[in-house]
Amino acid sequence: MNFDDVWINAISYYTPERILTNQDFERIVDTTDSWITQRTGIKERRIAADNQATSDLAVAAGRRALEQAQVSPEEIDFIILATFTPDMPLPAAACLVQMKLGATRAAAFDVSASCSGFLYGLSVASGLIASKQGKKALVLAADILSRVTDYQDRRTCVLFGDGACAALVQTKKTGFGFKLVSLKIKTEPSGFDLLTIPGGGSKQPPSSYTLKQRLHYVKMNGNKVYSFAVRGMYEFAMSALHDAGIQPKDIGLFVPHQANSRIIHSVRLRLGLSEKQVYINLPRYGNTSAASVGIALAEAISEQRVQSGDYVLMVTFGGGFTLAGAVLKAKDSND
Repeated sequence: MNFDDVWINAISYYTPERILTNQDFERIVDTTDSWITQRTGIKERRIAADNQATSDLAVAAGRRALEQAQVSPEEIDFIILATFTPDMPLPAAACLVQMKLGATRAAAFDVSASCSGFLYGLSVASGLIASKQGKKALVLAADILSRVTDYQDRRTCVLFGDGACAALVQTKKTGFGFKLVSLKIKTEPSGFDLLTIPGGGSKQPPSSYTLKQRLHYVKMNGNKVYSFAVRGMYEFAMSALHDAGIQPKDIGLFVPHQANSRIIHSVRLRLGLSEKQVYINLPRYGNTSAASVGIALAEAISEQRVQSGDYVLMVTFGGGFTLAGAVLKAKDSND
């Protein structure tokens, strides 16, 4: 696909106020701060308030992105929300975001690709913009993982946090911006059962049995996820770089899915990157699913980790088993 006219002109994020630390988990399950840190790299994570739904987090991030780009909600043609924890099964959470933002002209819909959702949403938005079906798309990713986390499972409960990110994708380049250079998405069905929430759907609808068996919570095969993730992220990183016509040494910043420090470290070594080339905010937020790479990129920009003309590599993996990779280029004087 030709991405010549596709620009990301704003990116922002929102995380809830409540913080759940590793020391808090020492009082909840049989674990320790040192064990969690060594195994995951996570120190704390944000937890949504009881009165917050996924659409609320997305709206907060979306408003910040619109303000950053100086674009009104009425100008938006598409609202694309990546989530697997929508407010309710029907309607799509994106429709609730549309209502709360007042984006009355937009077509709104959800994308479900687990932790790869933000880049999947960016892929959909880019196709719509490149094919001239609209000029402005608000791409959001938001999940309240604390609502689907089993706090009796010490292996998984320490991993997840809540959060949202938002990006404005449009044809017009402004003072701030990233040009989309390459973007690839893929699903490997052989890993469909590595990350699941078995209950609550049409296969196993809510019942006393599904509740008793705790089937409405995330289930994960950690060892196999690690192997899939490291191999898949490396392959997709190299594929995205190939499509962009660059090599790992040309990367200004690598922004991987913030799932586990060991996964990030392994992928970094395979790519031959230095620690300075990688952005990690995992210790502060844990795994925020689809929002993780967007939150990380927004923070990296605010910390001036991205300079004019830099190439940014983003790579994700998630349940499905989904994979996605993208190369962005920060606007420079020649653009």
